[in-house]
Amino acid sequence: MSVSADERRALVDKLASQLHARVLSGELPSGTRLRQKALAEEFGVSRTPVREALRKLQAGGLVELQPNRGAVVRGLSPREIRDAYEVRAALEALAAGLAAERASREQLQRLEHAQGEFRAALEGTITRRRGGHEVGARDIRRWASANDEFHQTIHEASGNEVLAGTLAQLAQNFPRDLSRLVVSESTAMLEANVREHETILEALVQHDATAAYERMRHHVSRAGGLVTLRVEQRAAEGI
Repeated sequence: MSVSADERRALVDKLASQLHARVLSGELPSGTRLRQKALAEEFGVSRTPVREALRKLQAGGLVELQPNRGAVVRGLSPREIRDAYEVRAALEALAAGLAAERASREQLQRLEHAQGEFRAALEGTITRRRGGHEVGARDIRRWASANDEFHQTIHEASGNEVLAGTLAQLAQNFPRDLSRLVVSESTAMLEANVREHETILEALVQHDATAAYERMRHHVSRAGGLVTLRVEQRAAEGI
């Protein structure tokens, strides 16, 4: 049965989209080798559309083709990470400042719920560590989900669709395994994140735009510095 050009492009786009989502979610972290044969078997397709999907991801900067290794999830350089966080800190701060003036009662309630989930996830992580257990993928997913809900609700509450769209686009080009790796390595970092969220939420509830702006800018800038430092350390260690 022949496949039309449109159907072929749709299949390639679908494969590229699914792989793209896995990279950004951290399911396929930086350095992961993407084997065409294994992917073709998983998706139930031939290697040709898989190869084309990987080339599409390469063009977008998420994957690089290395000699004798094939396609590998690309790791960002410290400079790229630093630059991205500088932009994100400014935009997130703007969103928080606007949200302090415009957030509805329902949006503030959603923020309080997200913060409650974030706090509970931290408490669960601390309990597991005190019991001598490693922090598992389920733990990371729980607080990462609450963190995403907190920030995305602020983007929505800003009432600025261009700003929210720009932040969403920035997130689509920044693998999340980097920040999650750094924060999950230290309970102290998780606790600091929770405290910073608390101060941001307090400013939003009080409709203090200046405080919300400054606290969010500090929050994102600090995270960016930690991620950049850890990536530099990993590079020095040859990881």
